[in-house]
Amino acid sequence: MAHTSSQKHGNDDVDTGAEAAMDQLAGRSSLSPAREKTRRRPEKSGTVWTATAHIVALLIGSSVLAVAWTFAQLGWVAGPAVVVALSVVTYYSSALLADCYRDDDPLHLGGGAVHGEYIAAVRSYLGPKSVTFCGIIQYGVLWAAMVGYTITSSSSMSAVRRVNRFHRNWLAAGDGDGGGGGGGATGVRYMVVFGAFQLLLSQLPSLENVAWLSVIAVATSFGYSSICLGLCAAKWASHRGGVRGTLAGAAAGSPGEKVFNVLLAVGNIAISYIYSPVLFEIQDTVRTPPSESKTMKRASLYGLAMSAVFYLVLGASGYAAFGDDAPSNILTGAAFHEPFWLVDVANACVVVHFLGAYQVIAQPVFARLEAYVGGRWPESRLVTASYELRLRVPAWTSAPPTAVTLSPARMALRAAVIVATTAVAAMMPFFNAVLGFIAALGFWPLAVYLPVSMHIARVKIRRGEARWWALQGASAALLVVAVGMGVASVRDMVQSLNEAAPFKTTG
Repeated sequence: MAHTSSQKHGNDDVDTGAEAAMDQLAGRSSLSPAREKTRRRPEKSGTVWTATAHIVALLIGSSVLAVAWTFAQLGWVAGPAVVVALSVVTYYSSALLADCYRDDDPLHLGGGAVHGEYIAAVRSYLGPKSVTFCGIIQYGVLWAAMVGYTITSSSSMSAVRRVNRFHRNWLAAGDGDGGGGGGGATGVRYMVVFGAFQLLLSQLPSLENVAWLSVIAVATSFGYSSICLGLCAAKWASHRGGVRGTLAGAAAGSPGEKVFNVLLAVGNIAISYIYSPVLFEIQDTVRTPPSESKTMKRASLYGLAMSAVFYLVLGASGYAAFGDDAPSNILTGAAFHEPFWLVDVANACVVVHFLGAYQVIAQPVFARLEAYVGGRWPESRLVTASYELRLRVPAWTSAPPTAVTLSPARMALRAAVIVATTAVAAMMPFFNAVLGFIAALGFWPLAVYLPVSMHIARVKIRRGEARWWALQGASAALLVVAVGMGVASVRDMVQSLNEAAPFKTTG
């Protein structure tokens, strides 16, 4: 094992002290814009298909399992309309962001630079004042999603145990609907198991190194989505072709209750469409030619189209099968217990999917934390030390020797993040409600306001022009929707607080 000490490119490239640390945390490069533009970048190997895999791994998530309930609240008219509308809005927003990857205007703060992170693009186009706002929202949403993935995976693992118990004993599982229930102490153990796997996967250096994991995540997401579709279709067939549900969706005890349910349903879909916080990181893995923006737009189109089809088909089949009584989670509730082995396979696919999706959103968090620590203590041997581990390859493989670089600081930082995330997931069983609130806050700033503002700055749309009014009007309308989703999420969070207990996941 050979020891090396990895330093920065020189003391002149790194600002020491608290100021440099804040620059790193805020997404400011310690290099000047000109030097950042010309610094040597590692060769990128990403394609439109690896980028699509990353996107689909994020888009087809736990909301797929709840899409039948979402359709039940919205009805046959609004349900499909919301899915299509959010797909269109997200594609337009992602296209605006893709064009902001390269800033060719030398008058901008980061003019001429390539932006590999969302927060770096915000600083370049909108200035330092927007950086803190963007950073809090962006990394708050990403970390909250990590906690939510931990809880949801625990729920699916607990569901396997519950379904098998039901099959053996022919007794009720005893956990009710279980839309997010993890099964008390057993659920916590499953969270620890999930966190242990993430400790291993987190040692992959960057997002480009987890492309294969995203491909597996996409395959498993298609797997459990297809199983859900088959189970719902069989349920619907048992009604002898009778389609359940109404045009306006499930009735509620009062008009106010109905409004809250509709807003929660819209939020369930909107949460899944927030992949803008990692769009630049995904785009930064794509090779050229063609241009990164062209490749990213195609990947966004393919990913959103595939996701929309899955949401529409699963939502329609689930609503037709269960009607207004659709469960909040098709797989972890009381909707299906047989065939038990098929339900088990579907829940296993959910867990594998979230193993990959977790890393897609965790890698930017790791990168930001490591940049902060590296900028805060650039001369520390503890921070910069790395070790090269040479791996022996069997002679019969004819493969060259392999070397892996290990950084104790990176290993410790990433382990600390995952341990803290797992602990919060275990202690805050109602965090899915909190996740909905954070996602409601994040949807408008990250997927609407900041992309629109950067686009206006990039193409120099003057205030008062027709295009300016159109973009600002659409942004304001979506802000109203986001506020409504936030209010509904707060209400749901309060109700969950009244029913939850620590170390018992309730969703």
